[in-house]
Amino acid sequence: MTEDVRALDLLAAGGPVARLLGDAYEPRPEQDRMCEAVARAMRSKDHLLVEAGTGVGKSFAYLAPAIERIVSHSERVVIATHTIALQEQLLNKDVPMLQEAAASVGAGFKAVLVKGRGNYVSIRRLQLASQRKERLFADEASRRSLHVIEDWAYGTEDGTLSTLPALERPGVWDRVQSDSGNCMGRRCPTYDRCFYQRARREMESADLLICNHAIYFSDLALRAQGVGFLPEHQHVVLDEAHNVEDVASDHFGLSLSEGRVRRLLSNLHHRRTGRGFLPLLVLKEDAPESVESAVQAVERAEAASDRLFDALLRLTNGGRVETLRVHEPDAVENDVTHAFRALALRLKTLREYAAREEDRYELNAYAERAGAIAVEAEALVSQRVEGCVYWIETSRGGEGTLPGVGVRLTLACSPVEVGPLLRENLFDADVSVVLASATLASGGRRAESGSDGFSHAKARLGCEEATTLLLGSPFDHAAQMEVHIDRAMPDPRDASYAEALVERILDHVRATEGGAFVLFTSNATLRAVSQRARPRLESEGYTVVAQHADGSRASILERFRESDRGVLFGTASFWQGVDVRGRALRNVIITRLPFDPPDRPLTQARLERIKDRGGDPFFEDSLPRAVLRFKQGIGRLIRGASDSGRIVVLDPRIVTKSYGRAFLNAIPEGVTVHGGR
Repeated sequence: MTEDVRALDLLAAGGPVARLLGDAYEPRPEQDRMCEAVARAMRSKDHLLVEAGTGVGKSFAYLAPAIERIVSHSERVVIATHTIALQEQLLNKDVPMLQEAAASVGAGFKAVLVKGRGNYVSIRRLQLASQRKERLFADEASRRSLHVIEDWAYGTEDGTLSTLPALERPGVWDRVQSDSGNCMGRRCPTYDRCFYQRARREMESADLLICNHAIYFSDLALRAQGVGFLPEHQHVVLDEAHNVEDVASDHFGLSLSEGRVRRLLSNLHHRRTGRGFLPLLVLKEDAPESVESAVQAVERAEAASDRLFDALLRLTNGGRVETLRVHEPDAVENDVTHAFRALALRLKTLREYAAREEDRYELNAYAERAGAIAVEAEALVSQRVEGCVYWIETSRGGEGTLPGVGVRLTLACSPVEVGPLLRENLFDADVSVVLASATLASGGRRAESGSDGFSHAKARLGCEEATTLLLGSPFDHAAQMEVHIDRAMPDPRDASYAEALVERILDHVRATEGGAFVLFTSNATLRAVSQRARPRLESEGYTVVAQHADGSRASILERFRESDRGVLFGTASFWQGVDVRGRALRNVIITRLPFDPPDRPLTQARLERIKDRGGDPFFEDSLPRAVLRFKQGIGRLIRGASDSGRIVVLDPRIVTKSYGRAFLNAIPEGVTVHGGR
């Protein structure tokens, strides 16, 4: 390694990156400004929020300073992203190029992708499941899924879910995944071949760790309890940082799903088939307990969970209410905690008398899971976690499901304000934190009164003292895009809105001959509109795909990309994190200004908290969040210097309401707006 590598030198004209790119290199002033700001933050262990428009090259702008800290100061850096696509870009494209650039000046560093333990197959557990498959699995589909895992496991190089073929019975993975509760460590006969242990050794020796937000905030939540699995590091960069608040909120909250409970119980003992782990368990001769006593404990736990989830189902009117806030503790009776504590105790007792060593480790893991369910059920039903909002979620197997049939329930809570938790566990720690995104700064009254637009983000994330940097895109948006506002549309709250929406969407899709994203804020509206528009569009030769109706997000996106006359109807996940370059996407139709649904429990609680302290919930929270989502939506259109197209807004409030100015201000400077006056 060299004694000194400077971030800007790596990216400078005539520097290592420029020499590798050759004629493709082009100076990027915005990238240099971001690079300097990130380098300063890392050098002084400060915190930085950066909004960098599409095309700035923000990954190189934070990777170059990271390499400087690694090579010149022997420090470790974590890069956390929200999407797999960005992780793959970093690992397969950006980092290798910078490694080559660093090597050209005599420097080197090691980068690894960090995945959660549950992503890895356990060879020992797979062998055990294979030996017991006839009595573990009730149907041929499960056994076929096990065979798929077996064929894959003995040829895979990394042993993670990312390369595993699709399974008929995904739940089979639970029987073979790596799990801390039943890890034998160095006592394991397959320790030297263990995919997870090998990955952990790689992680411990790496300089640059790349992971997703979920991994990072899971580690952060564990560290708050005195444990953690990521190695010590001096810097963290959170890219796609507009997702940070929601991800952190999930990981500092609790969630108990019906599927999780049923899976544990059926893995132990399936009441209908008699299969499962417990019927295979062999005890020592002097065992004071019998396997049958544990089976009975499973049955009691199953009955208790039936009572709990049936009560939750009644509260949601048979599942007709998708999300229901629970205002008061003990809204339902909780027998689950007692039953699962008893089950955990019974499993721990059996663990001491299991004849086979591997079964003792399995029993330990099952006991830990049962104990966790007991603790979480008590905390959720009794609402023991302060500062949280509590709710019930329902989900169905598919459209047309009868009320109460095929409904799965989840009882959950999240902190109303995640800022104090992030301040204590992240921003007050001895690390520099860089938050980067194409959409972090919001409009609204604050921005118009002289603020830099980051006040909402800083308050929500608990980093009020952070430095901020706002960088535009190098693309010529004024020449590449235009905006059409349909002032003749009814107000979205008007009864005639849905009828008019179908006709306007058809008109605007025809105007560009497809190549259109139609973005909604409501699944119900998406279903209603797409069902009415689809036959007419398909009869005119358009390829129509709709979220939740035509396959996975990835599959419908691929079908859209392949068609020159594609029309994609999408909700939340298509407003962000989607990159369609070229002619395939030339029209983004925003059906409604993207305010959070007012009946969402977490939204309700946040607004109530602001109102209680004398603030204005709309201007302090609802409007800034909607503006950020709006920026994300219009950001889908121009992804490269040669892209062009139009943004269509079918919500007249953008020009008829005073707050509409905040959305208009979010449109890139110089872009022609038709219908804006």
